[in-house]
Amino acid sequence: MTTSLMQTYARAPVDFTHGQGPWLWDTDGKKYLDALSGVGVCCLGHAHPAVAKAISEQAGRLLHTSNLYGIPHQSELGRRLAGLFNPSDPASVKAFFCNSGAEANEAAIKLARKHAHNKGIASPEIIVARGGFHGRTLATLSATGNQKIQIGFEPLVPGFTRVPFDDPAAIEALANNPNVVAVLLEPIQGEGGVVIPSDDYLRAVRRLCDENDWLMMLDEVQTGMGRTGQWFAWQHSGAMPDVMLLAKGLGNGVPIGACLARGWAAELFTPGSHGSTFGGNPLVCRAALAVMDVIEKEGLVEHAARMGHALRAALTEALTEALSAGHIVSEVRGQGLMIGVVFERPCTELVGRALARGLLVNVTASNVLRLLPPLIIGEQEIRQIVETIVELIHNSPPTVE
Repeated sequence: MTTSLMQTYARAPVDFTHGQGPWLWDTDGKKYLDALSGVGVCCLGHAHPAVAKAISEQAGRLLHTSNLYGIPHQSELGRRLAGLFNPSDPASVKAFFCNSGAEANEAAIKLARKHAHNKGIASPEIIVARGGFHGRTLATLSATGNQKIQIGFEPLVPGFTRVPFDDPAAIEALANNPNVVAVLLEPIQGEGGVVIPSDDYLRAVRRLCDENDWLMMLDEVQTGMGRTGQWFAWQHSGAMPDVMLLAKGLGNGVPIGACLARGWAAELFTPGSHGSTFGGNPLVCRAALAVMDVIEKEGLVEHAARMGHALRAALTEALTEALSAGHIVSEVRGQGLMIGVVFERPCTELVGRALARGLLVNVTASNVLRLLPPLIIGEQEIRQIVETIVELIHNSPPTVE
């Protein structure tokens, strides 16, 4: 492992050289099943031929011109995403393209601040949830509900009011605060432990935002692009936000993020309000269009719903003994191919033990084994994931840390 890099990651002792579909190979030629997809990024798996072809062709034509000029692939991508976000009125949707999920969330925060400015509010507040994760830039870190990763970076950016997740009453209690201008939430908390709210939570948030002239802003960076068995996780409840943030699976590995806004929220930014040197360049937009083409042509949103149900059911059945005992595994939860196996104690050592057995997973919130396999995953790979996890738990259950 190199020592020339800043120590910002606790890297696993493995270097990968190439991949194909849901598989990766390391420098020793060992094969691994990728059940993490680069933390939800490689939704089509590795080296997908359609994406590789699009990147190669575009690299031979044009990489960058800047946003001082029109970019046809960017305009097309904006239209395609608008049609998915609000199919009944796609013309009401506008897109801003950037390079990451954190940048997409930054754009949303600026939209909320602009909304406040237009209303004459000098000290705006955005409601965010405990346990949420929105990025590691200074503003998105401040919006994130994890004190552990905030330590050492104070003073944080002011203007965020934190409430419990899945608690609309806590949001409603802030209705009399004249400084509140927006609510920013993940439809499912990913880094917080694959926490899924009650069925009516987002609908209640939508109602409160409508009643109070607040922007409803949903961070779909991890949940979007078919991950949960719908194009966007909010579609399970029908609670359409005013602002939606995307990244990760949008580019299958190329750095792209998007902030989509509809209606009056789409008109808040004007020339000079915001920008990005690299955001939405021809290369990344061509790659994202190829990703969308594959998802649509191969029916991968519906496939993710079926495979996710099969994976959760297989894990639940295989871990019935551990689930009933309660002292090892307490729950298998998730939606689509965003799944968490919840342990009654910290289980971070499972990551290294799974790696040794050729399976890539990670642990979040210290006790949730998180699975984010690519949307192309098949039944054979699902069986291998389940068999490996069951083996890890039954042969050497997590120890108290």
